[in-house]
Amino acid sequence: MIIVDDCSTDNSATIIQDYASKDPRIKYLKTDAPSGSPTKPRNIAIERATGRFIAFLDSDDVWMPTKLESQIPILEDEKVAVAFSNYEKMDEEGARSQRLIIARKEVGYNELLKGNVIANSTGMYDSKKVGKVYCSYIHHEDYVLWLSILKQGYVARNTNQVQALYRLRTGSVSANKFKVLGWQWRIYRETEQLSVIKTIYCFAHYVVQAIIKRLK
Repeated sequence: MIIVDDCSTDNSATIIQDYASKDPRIKYLKTDAPSGSPTKPRNIAIERATGRFIAFLDSDDVWMPTKLESQIPILEDEKVAVAFSNYEKMDEEGARSQRLIIARKEVGYNELLKGNVIANSTGMYDSKKVGKVYCSYIHHEDYVLWLSILKQGYVARNTNQVQALYRLRTGSVSANKFKVLGWQWRIYRETEQLSVIKTIYCFAHYVVQAIIKRLK
């Protein structure tokens, strides 16, 4: 377990260091200054990782107890490089809402272009197959990471279980839907370099999926 402290201002460091002193498998790292995005902390952790399977857990989300063990067997399939799961929304205080986001059972690169169904805290990838894949310094960095893996010809497969809790934050940057739409368009045109026609096609699917997810 590699925990990267992005200059937290609460007592996170003390809590983490206490656990790390009791279990050598827990590694505590700290950025030199607040990075302003999840990209740098995630990349620091990826760089230090020594295991075959790399999974992410954002600080405000929660894994269910069987999350990892349910996903590792899926990655034994040679054509699968990413495992992910469904998740449940919770409020800022951690109260579960019974609002479940049920994703598709399996997606390839072209399907994922129509909208991200891999919530970051549910995802895990196999570095033995694809090497270490890092986050780009771009908004929706987790989505771009999953796209870059599936672009290699692999698929992502869902456990079909709810294995994470996603915390809704009213003040988060991603809550600004107009900004998010702009990020998505730039990913299609600048990062993935899709044609205008394909961008419009994928963008339309993305908007529909986003509305459905928002209503759940």
